[in-house]
Amino acid sequence: MGAVRAELPPEFGTDRDAFTPATSTVDPGVVLAELSYVYIDNIRGFPTNNFPELLIRYGSSDRWEWRFGVNYGAGSQGNVVTSVEAGEEPLDGSTLYEATLLYGFKADLTDQVGWLPESCFIMEGSTPTSGPHDGTVPVATAVAGWEFWTPRSGQPPPWRLDAALRYAYTEGNLGWFSRWSPSAVLRMPLTERVELHAEWFGSFTYGLSNDQHQPFFSPGGHLVLTERAEIGLRVGWGLSREAAPFFADAGLAVRY
Repeated sequence: MGAVRAELPPEFGTDRDAFTPATSTVDPGVVLAELSYVYIDNIRGFPTNNFPELLIRYGSSDRWEWRFGVNYGAGSQGNVVTSVEAGEEPLDGSTLYEATLLYGFKADLTDQVGWLPESCFIMEGSTPTSGPHDGTVPVATAVAGWEFWTPRSGQPPPWRLDAALRYAYTEGNLGWFSRWSPSAVLRMPLTERVELHAEWFGSFTYGLSNDQHQPFFSPGGHLVLTERAEIGLRVGWGLSREAAPFFADAGLAVRY
């Protein structure tokens, strides 16, 4: 698979192109900066606005990268539609303002061989620097994916099916609780530069006085502008009474 990918246009493998992260790490010595603006139309209260959702990924070896990031979020509930972990408020219109610092690593585990998927593991900590909460939140994510065929020369990259399971032990207004976030995304390249995707993901809490179940459907895509820049857009709709009715996420990735 490594030789095939080398023949294709550079693939960014951004983690914020969808809720489901990419299954690959950044190449050794490469810095990939990802940032985005997210708008969430909450059920009650003010909408949530997240920015810059900055994530800097540095490849230190063929199978290891370091990750650092910052974000600021303001709105009525925590953010459950991106990889940024924030505090959780009840679905009653309560306001949440929170700035966070993110740090951690991502490790490649396996390459795809037959039915054995390409896989990776992400371990991060999210520490609030301002806001109502002050505890560091540990976040662990396992990701696996399959390419459907091997592309020939001149063809776009193959379609992919990626799935992930994310776990966070996070802080809310009534104490600590668990958040499980499963997801699956079908990535469908149209050309060497344009890719569309369709995704299902959800946030399911355990340990709150009223646990929340928030599934979403989200289409999106990205456009590779140059070898160093990529832009992406995704939108989504909540599939339950507890999920935000709509969200939009516009992002940029720059590679150094």
